[in-house]
Amino acid sequence: MDDDEKGKRFLELIDEQSNLQWSIVSKVSALIKSEWQSSNLQNELKELVQKHESITKELNSLDENNSML
Repeated sequence: MDDDEKGKRFLELIDEQSNLQWSIVSKVSALIKSEWQSSNLQNELKELVQKHESITKELNSLDENNSML
């Protein structure tokens, strides 16, 4: 993957990660309101956190060689 492709992918991942962060905050807020009793919200939150972790790993792998993105 050349630097232009890496740059485009980096921006896509940052956007996706930002959207996930807002979704995570929303789910945590809903869980607090439900007094942590909603197993559906807990499962949704778990999935969102796993997606966020996956994106973070991919972002880190894009810059393995300390290239300038």
